[in-house]
Amino acid sequence: MSAEPRLAEVAEPEPAQEAARGTDQAVMETLEDYTLRFAPRSYRRWTPMVVATTALGGIAYMADFSIGAGIGLAHGTGNALLAIAVAAVVIFVTGFPLAYYGARYNIDLDLITRGSGFGYFGSVLTSVIFASFTFIFFALEGSIMAQGLKLGLGLPLWLGYLVSTLMVIPLVIYGMTALSKLQVWTTPVWLLLMVGPLVYLVATDPGTVDRFLAYAGTDGEGGVNTASVLLGAGVCLSLIAQIGEQIDYLRFMPPKTEANKRSWWTAVVMAGPGWVVLGALKQAIGVFLAVYIIAEVGASAAPEPIQQFKHAFDAMMPSWIVLPMAVALVVISQIKINVTNAYSGSLAWTNSFTRVTKRYPGRMVFVLVNLGFALALMEADMFSFLNGILGFYSNCAIAWVVTVATDIGINKYVLKLSPHAPEFRRGMLYAVNPVGVVSFVAASGLSIAMYFHALGDTLQPYSPVAAAVISFVLTPLMAVVTKGRYYLRRSDDGIAEPLWDDDGNPSAVAYECHVCRQQFERPDVTACLTHDAVVCSLCLSTDKVGDHVLPAEV
Repeated sequence: MSAEPRLAEVAEPEPAQEAARGTDQAVMETLEDYTLRFAPRSYRRWTPMVVATTALGGIAYMADFSIGAGIGLAHGTGNALLAIAVAAVVIFVTGFPLAYYGARYNIDLDLITRGSGFGYFGSVLTSVIFASFTFIFFALEGSIMAQGLKLGLGLPLWLGYLVSTLMVIPLVIYGMTALSKLQVWTTPVWLLLMVGPLVYLVATDPGTVDRFLAYAGTDGEGGVNTASVLLGAGVCLSLIAQIGEQIDYLRFMPPKTEANKRSWWTAVVMAGPGWVVLGALKQAIGVFLAVYIIAEVGASAAPEPIQQFKHAFDAMMPSWIVLPMAVALVVISQIKINVTNAYSGSLAWTNSFTRVTKRYPGRMVFVLVNLGFALALMEADMFSFLNGILGFYSNCAIAWVVTVATDIGINKYVLKLSPHAPEFRRGMLYAVNPVGVVSFVAASGLSIAMYFHALGDTLQPYSPVAAAVISFVLTPLMAVVTKGRYYLRRSDDGIAEPLWDDDGNPSAVAYECHVCRQQFERPDVTACLTHDAVVCSLCLSTDKVGDHVLPAEV
């Protein structure tokens, strides 16, 4: 039996054609987001500003308020603000090249990682890291929502966890189309509810600012010290992987042309690395509201966003509307971010599973897997040991993101040892590239050892710095040592048509995959080994015996 019927059973068709055939709606929608593949120009119908607004809507999470409050309570306002600023600079600098590549070449962070030092199978490591990020933060946001539902509606926490998990499933099914509408329409309401109480408190009680700036933390010293700043920055840097969720939206940017280049760059910077500006502001607000609550009722409720905003609304509104407003803010925020967490996590799990097993089960399977992990964390009361989880996780996230950013910025543009354009298709890449894998494993391993005091108490606060520095140094060093030979298994994909158009954007020329019989644009296909035809990237991924995978160049 030939390979074609077998592969056709696992390769899913395009959504528009599925709809025409009347196939099951759930199956159709699992491919609307172009899991595992390049996002074609024919699908990218949104303007740069709509894409940017959708991407920024995903950072409406309340965790920033808890993170800021936790750092401020432990280390004082001065140390907390410096920690937030240090982390924001690192996140912005490392996020810029990743966001540009996602928007310019219309691929997600996993596909970028494959061709930026990790290889086809090597990036499975980082897909798991990213998937872990999404369910950790889903659990955190779900816990915050459950706190709001308990305070506002009297629901027990266990039931609140379940409600916050199940309510996002209908929205996540429909991919980018539904998410773009949700984020655009809810963002103005969310901004008003978040900023309004802060402006009111500062305007009506200037003493809140003085108390905020003078707060010394639980140690009572009040001075700025390096260890406290780095410990706080390590917690904030756990959010460095957020750029992956931003890219899950930015990959749907329209082609960059002379006519739209200003709006295109504005959208990429604002919704790519620029997300951290709003994130850092929310963390600082979290410190402010925590100090305000301490002065009003004590420290016990200060880290909980629902309590922070309840007391802030209480200062400016009649008592009967305070709880409904606080709960509304928490629920809107949780929905906005957790549809993104569930969506991005499902993409990451699907990427990993399909490459390892060569079987594509559809994204919805992994929506449920991701939500299962998140629900287990919530029921284990992860909120009570939040900073410990984030401090540990940040070491892995920093090592990954800095490795990929360094490969793009240094290995591609300075050393020119890494191919300038990203590659992600099976057969074109080596299975494992030691440049990224060795750098990531060494940086994350050593920094985690430092975090758990294996190298002494003095070095423990410096674990996030170690993760960043080691990956930044090792990535170009490994490229030089290997002479860049493990990036591309072959440079010719067997198709004469150029990959790029005259503006340097991915070509929109369409080809029919001879396995699944669907149309795909030029960057998503290669020539087939056994037929005088082309095959799409998903059919290549699911080719169990390698019948269609091009051989390595001699």
